Formats: sequence, C-alpha cells, structure tokens
Amino acid sequence: VVSCLIMEGTTTMNITYKDTHDFTEASLKDLFLSVDWSSGHFPKKLAVAMKNYETVYSAWDGDRLVGMICAMDDGIMNAYVHYLLVHPDYQLKGIGKELVERVKNHYKDYMRIVVIAYDLEAKFYEYCGFEKAEDASPMFITELWT
Repeated sequence: VVSCLIMEGTTTMNITYKDTHDFTEASLKDLFLSVDWSSGHFPKKLAVAMKNYETVYSAWDGDRLVGMICAMDDGIMNAYVHYLLVHPDYQLKGIGKELVERVKNHYKDYMRIVVIAYDLEAKFYEYCGFEKAEDASPMFITELWT
C-alpha cells in the first residue's frame, strides 16, 4: 500500500494504491458505472473476475475505489491490460498514469504489454509509452454493449 498526496487548488486528496484482488460488489459497480461501462451492471461477475486476474492495482480515496488496472499474462512473455478505469471525479490527476506505471514495472521483463484502446483513449496510452500497431485490428465476440 502506497499513499500519494494530490493537490488541487485548496483541496488535498490522499490517494492510496493497493495490490489487492478483493473488492466489494458495490465499489466495483460504482466505479465501472461512473465511466459508463456496462460490465458495471454485473458486479458479482466483476468481483469474481478481479480474483482471477493475475495483476490488479487499485487507487483509493479513503475507502472509495476511484481507479483500477487489471492485467493477465502468460507467465513470461506477454501481458494484456484488460481494464484501466478512473472515476471521472479523479481523472487528469495522474492516477491513470500511476496505475499504468505499476503494470509496466510489474511486467518490465516481459517482451510485450498489450492494450486495446478506444480511439478517444489512444493518446493517453501513447503518453504512457504504448505505440499504436499499424497492422492490427481489435476483434471481439461480446455480449456487452460498451
């Protein structure tokens, strides 16, 4: 657990970063729905999914879950960032970048870290050091609507 102070005007937030797989269904639902991700409508499944991810880092303001990143890997060469989300009230404060840095450090000896970014978020991932593939297209089979 690591705490960081974030100054915004006269308000100070104490953001704590954790390496945990245990979340309440309510905290997951609140975070996922805050960014309009339909998976937030399935908090029981999200709670199980968090336990199954290889790597999960989360950001907390007190007892409020305000951000998280989840990754899976093959154990030696490739890691895939599946979720990165930060509550809108906490965006543009360095939380997303800090979460990405934790994953990059965790997988520093891997040959590849992959993320599928929506077009609106691509610049953020480039800012974090990712490069857009010119010869690849994301493909899905999904029941989710976002």
